[in-house]
Amino acid sequence: MANISDVAKLAGLSVSTVSRVINNHKYVSEDKREAILKAMKELDYQPSAAARQLRGQGSQIIGIIVPRITNPFFSYLVDAIQQVTYQNGFQIMIFQSNEDKEKETSFLELLVTKQIDGIIMCAVENEREFVESYTKYGPIVLCNESFENSDIPTVILDQLAGAYMGIKYLLEKGRRKIAYCTGGLFEENGKDKSRNAGFHKAITEYGLKVNPEWIFVDQHTIEDGKQIARKIFTMSERPDAVFTGSDEVAAGLIVEAKKLGMIVPDQLSVLGFDDQPLAELTSPAITTVKQPIQELGQETVNLLLSILQSTKYELDREILKMSMVIRESA
Repeated sequence: MANISDVAKLAGLSVSTVSRVINNHKYVSEDKREAILKAMKELDYQPSAAARQLRGQGSQIIGIIVPRITNPFFSYLVDAIQQVTYQNGFQIMIFQSNEDKEKETSFLELLVTKQIDGIIMCAVENEREFVESYTKYGPIVLCNESFENSDIPTVILDQLAGAYMGIKYLLEKGRRKIAYCTGGLFEENGKDKSRNAGFHKAITEYGLKVNPEWIFVDQHTIEDGKQIARKIFTMSERPDAVFTGSDEVAAGLIVEAKKLGMIVPDQLSVLGFDDQPLAELTSPAITTVKQPIQELGQETVNLLLSILQSTKYELDREILKMSMVIRESA
């Protein structure tokens, strides 16, 4: 089995130069870097992650916590994160919390044992103080999640503005009986509280009140959307529009509404959220609030890397703004 000395000999360079390339040091000329990488490939040489850890150089692995990777939003977000981490010499380790506090805790413990260099939390189940207690073991960055009064670095899209934008669009289209779906709870301090606030802000401006029968909580999947359509179909007073909170829910709702004979958007406008590729495939195609997922992932990784490398980084707030994508469902 080849070792670092073999790589140095084949490349015609010193062991220290090979070591600098392996550990991503900046001050190595491009021709030397290429010669070393070529030698490593020829010899099938793989640097020992364990050895790097013993030398205090970290695992070169970043952990990513998501609620469930089967949700396309998180699949595309993880893909964006992986692209940037790989370009910077890091690998990723994906953890699914399934909204379980104990699972999340076991992932955070990997910071303590130095199996990962940092964590990006795209979902949070534990309380602020508990998560903050792990920051002494390594950097944590919140991605599209946030704590009030916390020093944990955060990259977040303005969910209040996104929900407000979507509801306002429906109102401007003449809809007044708007159903609202949330992946969390419809509470002031519950999950999705920012989107809830955006919904309240928009309907209040139009002098409307919340109809409890038209509020659907803990909605995530295509099947959830189908169930919502069936519930709406049986109502004595039906809403004329639905803010679904995700393109998956919107797709399920549209498919089932058509089966039940409800015409979208004439009888029921359906508004999605995210702008996943799925949104273009339904009939009618989904009008949705676009979240800049690619940019969100990039900015989150850049921020975490700046912490690991002790450099400054200024988030690009402009590319993190949401926008409306007008199609046919609303």
